Amino acid sequence: MKRILSVLLMFAIGMGMLTGCSSDGETTGELSAVEVGEKIQQTVSFQDMKQGDLEKLQKLYQIEAGKVEDFILYTASSNVRADEVAVIKVKDANDTENIKEKLQQRIEAQTIKLKDYRPEEYFLIEKHVLKTKGQFVLFAVSKEVDQIETVFDEALK
Repeated sequence: MKRILSVLLMFAIGMGMLTGCSSDGETTGELSAVEVGEKIQQTVSFQDMKQGDLEKLQKLYQIEAGKVEDFILYTASSNVRADEVAVIKVKDANDTENIKEKLQQRIEAQTIKLKDYRPEEYFLIEKHVLKTKGQFVLFAVSKEVDQIETVFDEALK
């Protein structure tokens, strides 16, 4: 009996290792937006930003809560600053373009608001990153936008 259990245990461990090592090129479904956000925070500090909740996500982007599986949102602590980072994981990858359009509307609103009033913040908006990968949407307005984009891409390889 011990021998049979031992063989079954070894088989289960072996199958687990093989499953963990296999890659079909689409591992993005396994990560959460919070995990991707944590990876970004290991490289870029969000210290001067405040974390947003679902209400803030809906207020800024008019995104339906039912379409979002998970997200992180950080915004500038002052409304005269443009810094903003959002990683959104949608429930259905078909919704990523719709979410991207909502984020584009935010970019346009911020552009109008800051273009003449705060040129240095307007510059950040012009250099924003808005991209999708699988179920994920990244929106970043920051001086470290290149680093944020790189970590996002690496996390979702």
